[in-house]
Amino acid sequence: MLEVNRLSAAGLVAERRVGNLRLVHAETDTAVARPLTDLLALTYGPLAVLGDLLSGVAAVEEAYVYGSWAARYAGEPGRVPHDVDVLVVGTADVDDLYDTARAAERQLGREVNVLQLSREEWDRSQGDPFLETIRSRPLVRIQIDEGEGR
Repeated sequence: MLEVNRLSAAGLVAERRVGNLRLVHAETDTAVARPLTDLLALTYGPLAVLGDLLSGVAAVEEAYVYGSWAARYAGEPGRVPHDVDVLVVGTADVDDLYDTARAAERQLGREVNVLQLSREEWDRSQGDPFLETIRSRPLVRIQIDEGEGR
């Protein structure tokens, strides 16, 4: 309760009362909303979670977030995405990627969809309308650490 009072006093959340309920929501029209959102996304969001999880999967050469989440991350206006679309380039085991997506869903509280392509498919995606669309829209590279399991 004390934290909500502080956030409200700082103008980071707005509140209203309905009976004896106190309803609170983020105040997104402030100058600090975007930097705070970026900080949270980088530390607790899809990039951090997926980077950690994919670092433990063998044969992942590179990975990207695409779709609506990447568009919001790039600053395009719109609603908060309900899912996270992930493109994985490499020859990782499909079951490992499935397990990684489910673990990410548990941490992020939203659906995670993984599309896997071989290096050749990704490099030669011209002529494929779906992959050309992915390439033409925001792509956010996921930092994958070279380490154990890779």
